[in-house]
Amino acid sequence: MSDSTELPRPRSAAVFDGPDRAAARAYMKGIGFDDAALKRPTIGIANTWIEAMPCNFHLRGLAEHIKEGVRAAGGTPMEFNTIAISDGITMGTKGMKSSLVSREVIADSIELTARGYQFDALIALSACDKTIPGCVMALARLDIPSVMLYGGSIAPGRYHGRDVTILDVFEAIGGHAAGTVTDDELHALEDVASPGAGACGAQFTANTMACAFEALGISAGGSAMVPAEDDEKNTVAEKIGELVMRVLSDDLRPSRIITKESLENAIATVCASGGSTNGVLHLLAVAREAGVPLEMADFERISKQTPLFADMKPGGRYVATDLYRAGGVPLILSRLSEAGLLHRDQITVTGRTIGEEADAADESPGQDVVRPVADPVKAQGGLAILHGNLAPEGAVVKVAGTERTGQTGPARVFEREEDCFAVVKAGGINPGDIIVIRNEGPTGGPGMREMLQVTAAIVGSGHGEDVALITDGRFSGATRGLMIGHVAPEAVKGGPIAALREGDTITIDVAARTIDVDLSDEEIAARIAAYEAPEPAFASGVMKKYADTVSSASAGAVTS
Repeated sequence: MSDSTELPRPRSAAVFDGPDRAAARAYMKGIGFDDAALKRPTIGIANTWIEAMPCNFHLRGLAEHIKEGVRAAGGTPMEFNTIAISDGITMGTKGMKSSLVSREVIADSIELTARGYQFDALIALSACDKTIPGCVMALARLDIPSVMLYGGSIAPGRYHGRDVTILDVFEAIGGHAAGTVTDDELHALEDVASPGAGACGAQFTANTMACAFEALGISAGGSAMVPAEDDEKNTVAEKIGELVMRVLSDDLRPSRIITKESLENAIATVCASGGSTNGVLHLLAVAREAGVPLEMADFERISKQTPLFADMKPGGRYVATDLYRAGGVPLILSRLSEAGLLHRDQITVTGRTIGEEADAADESPGQDVVRPVADPVKAQGGLAILHGNLAPEGAVVKVAGTERTGQTGPARVFEREEDCFAVVKAGGINPGDIIVIRNEGPTGGPGMREMLQVTAAIVGSGHGEDVALITDGRFSGATRGLMIGHVAPEAVKGGPIAALREGDTITIDVAARTIDVDLSDEEIAARIAAYEAPEPAFASGVMKKYADTVSSASAGAVTS
């Protein structure tokens, strides 16, 4: 064990040192901390463990290995917990409104706990979608020596000799409604699609953000893609416990790591990996917490110059465990570096630069999960930002999940997600339709629900290639097809999406980066003025507080 007298205690000394702090020491001695432990740096372990989903189910055990590493390196770990909401389990219900709100609560609760106990350093342990940016937002606010560790991906399930993920279940629900999937087939698939602990298995939001934050440098190189139930994950956790003590000694803070250039590295990794549209929302939020200027235009600029290298589901063939075996995030960084698209000099929590992490990539011979620079999956990245008279502040589409580059068709307008899903399930959507779901934005929802139940049902019903969808809500990273989310301003804020009526002609042109309705500016303005939004879903409590304080999706949907 390291000599604790050589390790800095810039915050915890005020809590535990001197005669005036005898009461604090007495409290801690009663639960097992001795004098020696209280003279060492205290390291907060911000855990997002919960028993209500597989993504974070294993984090309690993983935290024990982190604590072993902290103790071995001369620190005193103190674990605390925060909340976690499963996007997948709440999908398609009112519970999904809680998901994005939970990001802010996670960040707030970690910040409050760390400020209250004055930890000398922090390790944030995350897994499901909102826990990852929520943790990093808190680290950025606190700006004390910190590391984020992602709990890892679930293994794929096996069904009829092929790998499956939870997306297959969501799409099978649509097939079941259309009569192409039987009760027995749906039941058999649900039995095997989620075979253990860990976050959703493809390049959905959790793995997208895990990759992004390793590229950002706030997670250690090579740590993110180690699967949740792989024995190596425990070893990684112990090493992270040791690493945080070096980060503390070097006073390596998030403000040195989270810069405009490192955020651009994270964006490029999202684009190169075919990542979720939620990457836009969450990286905007992290930038805001770090005080770094970042705009939707930055995503468009970077995506246009960044090839899609990773052949990952939902648009491609492979899952996160395949990426791990191929070489993990360092392999994607290596491709970006080779293409001249990586800011190589950005520092990471390991003390090495991101360029050094890219150079250390260990590529598995013969792998084709991450394509070579000369032969990418697509010439441009997986995201596109659209503007037009329907989205003056912008909208986001995941082009990695579709080969279509546009559609013109009649609007099918719905005031909430449930109304749309009922029509899709009943077979009431026609080829060529452009579905519009509004009042699901950050304020209007509130909470900006994901629409995977609807988008998967559209694909499962056979309309994945002939129907488009636009919404002021957002999509799961598992969504595929021509689905445009984050339309801003949202309906309840006077956005043009509020002006749409059944049958209006909408044109989506991804190549031109436009999304428009065939109406004059005057007609749009008159309709917005006459539009009456539904009554707010909540009159009190945290949801009302969130609706009253949340910003536009174009600004990261952060509260202030």
